[in-house]
Amino acid sequence: MFERAVLPRVLPFGCYMLFIVIADLLQRLGLGAAELRWLYGVKVGCVVLLLWVFRREYVELMQPRLHLRTIAGAVFAGIVVFLLWINLDWPWMLLGESTGFDPTVDGRIDVPLALVRISGAALVVPLMEELFWRSFLTRWLTRPDFLAVDPAHIKVATTVVAVILFGVEHNLWFAGVVAGGVYSYLYWRDRNLWSPILAHAVTNGLLGIWVLATANWRFW
Repeated sequence: MFERAVLPRVLPFGCYMLFIVIADLLQRLGLGAAELRWLYGVKVGCVVLLLWVFRREYVELMQPRLHLRTIAGAVFAGIVVFLLWINLDWPWMLLGESTGFDPTVDGRIDVPLALVRISGAALVVPLMEELFWRSFLTRWLTRPDFLAVDPAHIKVATTVVAVILFGVEHNLWFAGVVAGGVYSYLYWRDRNLWSPILAHAVTNGLLGIWVLATANWRFW
């Protein structure tokens, strides 16, 4: 039962991280951005496939619908995180360098490529990451039988650990810590995983629109 509960929440995230390693390896072997531009689509496709295969295991997604007030709060939180994300980019807030994702070809945005990127970031990543970081890891660090842990009873110490790890997963580590803190608070307050998923989706969706509008590819 333990493995059956863990794997559906860990494998999609592990698959996503594996593709990051693969992309880095291929770049080191000499492949350029042009050759790797559709690798993100393959990565998202594999994650979607895993989420679909394990869809019946996600009991935390079968919770009652969010109330209008909760939805408004999650959307507001997502907007705030987006605004902080694009401003918390001082040198000491960065881990390494990020070339980002440039969806342009001959100076023009490749629309299908951009749509794959923004839809993956706004629809797939929030679901996959919140299942792993909030629903699994934060609760599992509280108690191995994590599905029995009420989000309102998650320990502060385990939340801090998960938030820090979530932060260092990103190049903008400090912004990641802030975002992780906000999403964790929503999960604790609303006791419903759809709340941080919605906030995360709003953040990533707005970020994608802003990146396309300003050509700040390093934020992607």
